[in-house]
Amino acid sequence: MNDTVTAPTLDAIARPTGALAMVAMDQRESLRAMFDAAGAGRPADDVLVRFKLDVAEALGPIASGFLIDRHYGFAAVRDDVALPATTGLILAADALTQADGGPVEETDLDEVVLAQTDLAGVSALKLLVIWRRDDKREQRIRLVERFVAEAKARGVLSVLEPVVRATEAELADGSWDMDVAIREAAAELSTRGQSLYKVQVPLAGTGTPDEQYEASVALNEVITGPWVVLSQGVERDAFLPAVEAACRAGASGFLAGRALWSDVVGEQDVPAALRSLSVPRLQRLTEVVDREARPWTEA
Repeated sequence: MNDTVTAPTLDAIARPTGALAMVAMDQRESLRAMFDAAGAGRPADDVLVRFKLDVAEALGPIASGFLIDRHYGFAAVRDDVALPATTGLILAADALTQADGGPVEETDLDEVVLAQTDLAGVSALKLLVIWRRDDKREQRIRLVERFVAEAKARGVLSVLEPVVRATEAELADGSWDMDVAIREAAAELSTRGQSLYKVQVPLAGTGTPDEQYEASVALNEVITGPWVVLSQGVERDAFLPAVEAACRAGASGFLAGRALWSDVVGEQDVPAALRSLSVPRLQRLTEVVDREARPWTEA
């Protein structure tokens, strides 16, 4: 692989303001479990693909970037959904270790994406990393460094998404503090040369406006480079004020999935539900990041 290929800048997945307002639709077995939890049963693969295409068609034209996995809908989104040129396509490059209906426990690079997937039309690759204070920390650092190098060699951006988890010992002795872990992971991993760092919302979005801002400032102080927040683990109604606080503290925007469309899963008329629920949410969030976010060029 030629490591001299020039990657695009974050303008490829950013708004004209330099803010990032991106939609995540790379959920796999977790999305299947969401259908089940919504009372719609365990959907077949084609149902997952159709849902992802509906989200892409409804939200893609508003988003500055759209994230999807290779398993369910990538080729159709790239080739058949009319994403505007202003919406950069992001492909998940993570292989997930995940029990049926459970959380992702570990990740690795998806060798199929690296070796076989045609990346024409793709602006960025994304890697989810599960971070713990265990004996695999150095191994995860090497994984992140390889991911950044592989993306660079392919001429695409690298979006790094560490998600922190407690060890059994930390849960047993009561020492686990998620926000401390989020900052520690950021200090350790955001220095590895990624194009964009995607991070969990401080306080899981449960703080007052002042608390959210102060926690976001503390997070900003340890992140190297541009960063955005994700929405997993945050109540839908709490996500917008959390994004606003993060942007005021130095974030460049968001890359969100569940906060935008989780209550549409299992609806009979998904396109109509997306238009009435998800589109206005994304529009409001876009207005917030255009007004409050630090442009990625200033990070």
